[in-house]
Order: sequence, then structure tokens, then C-alpha cells
Amino acid sequence: MHVLFVCSGNVCRSVIAERLALAVAADHGLQELSAESAGVRALVGFPVEPLAAQTIVGLGGNADNFKARRLKAEMVHRADLVLAMTEKIRDQVRELVPEALPRTFTLLEAYRIAKVSGARTVVGLHAARNDLAYVGRENISDPVGLSPQQFCEVGDRIAEALVPLLLALHAHQHPQATLRPRSAADGQPPLLVIDGGRGEQGRRAAYPRPAEYSGPAVEPTRHAAESAG
Repeated sequence: MHVLFVCSGNVCRSVIAERLALAVAADHGLQELSAESAGVRALVGFPVEPLAAQTIVGLGGNADNFKARRLKAEMVHRADLVLAMTEKIRDQVRELVPEALPRTFTLLEAYRIAKVSGARTVVGLHAARNDLAYVGRENISDPVGLSPQQFCEVGDRIAEALVPLLLALHAHQHPQATLRPRSAADGQPPLLVIDGGRGEQGRRAAYPRPAEYSGPAVEPTRHAAESAG
């Protein structure tokens, strides 16, 4: 499955999501999962915003060798799933490639539909979309200009929606597969969530482990701050 993440400038949110998806693929050995990102108003050629890069590393990803790209129709055409950071950007993707509507969602929208409906395919997500219309806004705000902690919170929000969604879709495609997160013994550290002023110790990414995917719905995860007070 090839996933395209779209935000505005392609230096923060969509890059965090792209590199997190690639980290999930590496962490669980999901060889068929690939990802890329773009921006509808991209700062073409710019590297990852420094605090976004720090967030990516904290989540267990690699922020190196990245240059921002403007969204193009061919990117949408080759994607199996398009996940936008806001409703406005989602709609811009649909305007660019109208036939991509059935596979284009906001990240939070796709996560909610999967969680509530039990949908485990892109087709299933689209089929349940109209029945599960949400009156609120399902946007991940741009953290540019904000504090390191706010970047951390944006990264956590992306991770808490994206990782369960990717693992649930994979589990449906490969029902016999056993998802086993790699450990440091495998030569690669486990996924982490960045330190962000809410504690001095790093923590594992806040997502359910494979054994928790036996039920019909993706359960939400919780910030470490909730348990720490």
C-alpha cells in the first residue's frame, strides 16, 4: 500500500506522517508499505523544519535527505490512500484529482471511521464515510512558529491516529501475518515519542501492540502525560 500525506508547506505535518509511516514499516517489517508527502503550497526544496525533524527523530523516524515538494496529480494517482492534514487540504486534493475522492480522507477522519465502523480497507473506509459524517472539524493544525512542546503534541496526535490505522489496514491485508515490533536487539531502536517538556524520559510510541488487534475496532491511545498527571 502506498500512502500519500498532504499538508500545506510540506515541511512539518506531512513529513512527520511520512517518516513515521516509513518507521512503522521498518519496525514491523511491512515491506509493501511505502509513503511520500507533498504540500499544496509547498516550500519547494526546503528541508524539514528543525522542530519537525526533532519530532520525527523522537518518534523513531529518520528526518534526513528530505526536500519539500508541491502536490502534483501524478502523486495522487499512484497513491492507494491519500491522507490530508485538514479538511480544506483534503478538498483541494479532490479538486485536483476528482476520481481520488474514494481514497482521500483527512488522517483523523480515516482513523475515526476505522475505529467506529471496523472498516479495514480503503474501500470500507469510503463506504462508511457517509454513514459516519462528523459535524466537527478533523484537522491537525500547522505547528509552524509554535513551541517544541506543541510540535511534540502535533507529532503525538499524528502518531496516535496513523499507527493504529496503518497496522489495522495491514492486518486485514495479511491476516496470517504476525506483527512484531523490532527491538534494539534487532539492530534498530523501537519507536519512541519525542521528549517535549512533559517528562525527561523518552517513551515508546503510544500505539496498541499486535495482540490488541483481535477486536473489531481500533482503540485510541493515550498521552503519557495523562498517566503522569
